[in-house]
Amino acid sequence: MSMGPKQAILAGFAGVARALGHAHRLELLEHLGQGERGVDALAVRVGLSLANASQHLQQLRRAGLVANRRDGKFIYYRLADDGVTDLLTALRRQSERNLAEVDRIRRGYFADRDSFEPVSREDLLERVASGLVTVLDVRPQDEFGQGHLPGAVNIPLGELQDRLAELDPDREVIAYCRGAYCVFAFEAVAALRAQGRPARRLVDGFPEWKAAGLPVATSF
Repeated sequence: MSMGPKQAILAGFAGVARALGHAHRLELLEHLGQGERGVDALAVRVGLSLANASQHLQQLRRAGLVANRRDGKFIYYRLADDGVTDLLTALRRQSERNLAEVDRIRRGYFADRDSFEPVSREDLLERVASGLVTVLDVRPQDEFGQGHLPGAVNIPLGELQDRLAELDPDREVIAYCRGAYCVFAFEAVAALRAQGRPARRLVDGFPEWKAAGLPVATSF
């Protein structure tokens, strides 16, 4: 029996849900939220073999979540659009509300490192306009180059202790990285507070900022 139009649409929805149903694919999407990446680079960052990374990316492409392009022998992937970030945000919020294990890890690992209320995007825009804060991007330099919050200072987390002198000690630092659960921002805030520096983190990360249609700068 052939499917009716409603069943066909629901089957399409199910295909997207299946594509999201693997932790490695969700992590690949998080990295692609920072900008376009080659398969080799993605495999290294997620800790997969090249073949496994390619298989996961092909499933995401078939579900319409990512797009790709070929440049000679190399294939580069990117998010299909900012709606993918919105979808991941909705998945995160639903899981936080209804999955006890997610909430336990969130409260145990993340809240232990930063119990302060994070700064909203709207609040950050106001503070930046008033010149009250330093915006700190703690992602790797290549991710910063592809896109970042305007006026942000890029100090990757591993370099933070050696480059504290670059941050005005009298201004509050607002740190951000790849997303709401990117540990870089949590660790940066904890390290800054340990040095007596006023610091908080942005409520989420660069992909969510970009998906909200807020200003983005690049270094390329």
